[in-house]
Amino acid sequence: MTSTLSSLCLFCGASVGDAPTYADAAAALGRTMAADGVQLVYGGGHVGLMGVAAEAVMGAGGRVVGFIPEHLTRLEAAYQGATELHVVENMHVRKHAMFQRSDAFVVFPGGFGTMDETFEILTWRQLGIHNKPVILANIDGYWEPFLALVDHMIARRFAREGHRQLFTVVDTVERILPTIRAELARAGVGTVAADADERL
Repeated sequence: MTSTLSSLCLFCGASVGDAPTYADAAAALGRTMAADGVQLVYGGGHVGLMGVAAEAVMGAGGRVVGFIPEHLTRLEAAYQGATELHVVENMHVRKHAMFQRSDAFVVFPGGFGTMDETFEILTWRQLGIHNKPVILANIDGYWEPFLALVDHMIARRFAREGHRQLFTVVDTVERILPTIRAELARAGVGTVAADADERL
């Protein structure tokens, strides 16, 4: 794991949700990433929050790398304007490729697909496959029910207290990049086995 942030993976919805707050936050993150020279890695779609974030990065002169399964190129309207657009075989290849190209992960509001990506990356961290920062962007309190579920799993002894440390919650876009950089600095270089990719 690198100790600097050059490439950030975004998990988020293929919908914009029920309030403009979510899209506004996605656009703000995209502009901030471009200004800071942080590349966006994401699911390759041009719809919902995915499209908002990707267009914001590109519009501000940044770099966007998308990975999308062939069967979703029409459903999620693959973003042909991305710096790199990779059409891959399936969802598993997509997630592994996104993992390999990213220094950290940020989770925005989303649905089942976003939760699938989030639980997998948290599970990989729990198992020691990686130690990359995972940030939950709790925009407008969206992730409060998820946080309550985590507390419930811990209370019922299906998860441990320490599992709360698998992710960090921030409430504003402005805190995302500084929080990631602070975590990368604390972790330093070489905290993850060199063969991590081979174990996935």
